[in-house]
Amino acid sequence: MARKATDCRDFPSVSNCSMYMAGEEDELLKAAVAHVIAVHGHTDSPQLREDVKASMKDPVPGS
Repeated sequence: MARKATDCRDFPSVSNCSMYMAGEEDELLKAAVAHVIAVHGHTDSPQLREDVKASMKDPVPGS
């Protein structure tokens, strides 16, 4: 499985979060969902997981 990344800076928020995460897709999905629930106050749902998965992109080289 290829590495993917997600970056909170792509989705401006009240907290001005700058979290950047990268990893294999299944690991990243778990970590990113946990982050958006704990830090951004979202509620876990199938739609949230779809949105997080849709936000994944190729990681920045060297990250």
